[in-house]
Amino acid sequence: MLDLNDIVVFARVVEAGSFTAAARLLAMPKTTVSRRIAALEREFGVRLLQRTTRSLRLTDAGRLYYEESSEALRTLEQANLRLAEARAEPAGTIRISAPVGFGGHFLSATIFDFLATYPKTRVELRLSDDRLNLIENGIDLAFRTGILEDSTLIARKLGSTYRILCASPDYLARCGAPDRPEDLASHDCVIAGRSAANAHWVLEGEGIRETVTVSGRFAANEMQAVMAAAIAGYGIAQLPHGVAAACIADGRLQRVLDGYTTPAGGLHVVYPSSQHLSPLVKAFVQLAIDHLNVGYSAMDAPAIISG
Repeated sequence: MLDLNDIVVFARVVEAGSFTAAARLLAMPKTTVSRRIAALEREFGVRLLQRTTRSLRLTDAGRLYYEESSEALRTLEQANLRLAEARAEPAGTIRISAPVGFGGHFLSATIFDFLATYPKTRVELRLSDDRLNLIENGIDLAFRTGILEDSTLIARKLGSTYRILCASPDYLARCGAPDRPEDLASHDCVIAGRSAANAHWVLEGEGIRETVTVSGRFAANEMQAVMAAAIAGYGIAQLPHGVAAACIADGRLQRVLDGYTTPAGGLHVVYPSSQHLSPLVKAFVQLAIDHLNVGYSAMDAPAIISG
């Protein structure tokens, strides 16, 4: 009767190049390795390996059998690994990257729920509006929006985000409100970016998409600073709907050009190759999805604002 352990021994002999090296890898006597190979050859009635005192090579039958059996062994190893991961309780440290102004209640609620659910875990949150290299910075997963660059990262879309136009009551009292997108050209605008030079906003509304040139006295590549400048009266700003909603509700900001928003962008969680995705990352991603689906709108709640 065929013993799967004999197939494992055969594959290790081929890969190690000798009975002696395979015995070391398998932590078994060389005589046992030789006996298992002999048993496998008796089972099939063919010679799999040609051995001399100095060399070892595959026969044609052995080469064919190794190619087929090694693939099957890899499949079994993957199945064993996945089963072990599924049974394992998430433990250890997970390192997460997100934009500085991201999430508010959404991200903090997900992290706190994760820590409460899995008491053997720790979370290290790194907030940055730069798109950090996950591998170089030792980051397990990151939240990002917009168009993703081609990379080896795995991306899972969680929903969509969009921005609205807002200004402070003080600014609107002094300068008035725009009636049409082209009116923005005559207004001070707070620019989300490294420079206010050559800034353009793309707006969708009333069945059309328009690109307008804007300018202003203040630009920042961090959304909290953009929002603070708008509240302080330095112009009209594009703000994530989820972020702006609280400021509109308490009167610090007013929405302008109500019928227009930016085109909806993708809301993603990204992480390195999923071939050996850890239980830690799997659990956090699933929890983020659960939080998104309970009590949050895919268009409103996760206030991802850059990155």
